[in-house]
Amino acid sequence: MARLAGSLAKRPRISIDVDPDFRRRVRVAAARREVSVRDYVLSALEAQMREDVLTENHVAPLTAVTDPVLAELWDNPFDAI
Repeated sequence: MARLAGSLAKRPRISIDVDPDFRRRVRVAAARREVSVRDYVLSALEAQMREDVLTENHVAPLTAVTDPVLAELWDNPFDAI
């Protein structure tokens, strides 16, 4: 029992409330890939995070979305040429 409590203490949880239909669709999608719901959700979150912000160096790329101040500088007639 102490072993279980120790392992749970090292792994924080994230909880979200979803409607029953969404939960069912997640379970079906995970089953189709033959993975657990946990693994399916973690994989989806990691993919989204890579797409949104992270590069292989864990640094946000300089884009108009990640840096709106630079976006204003980049959006000018000289750069349009």
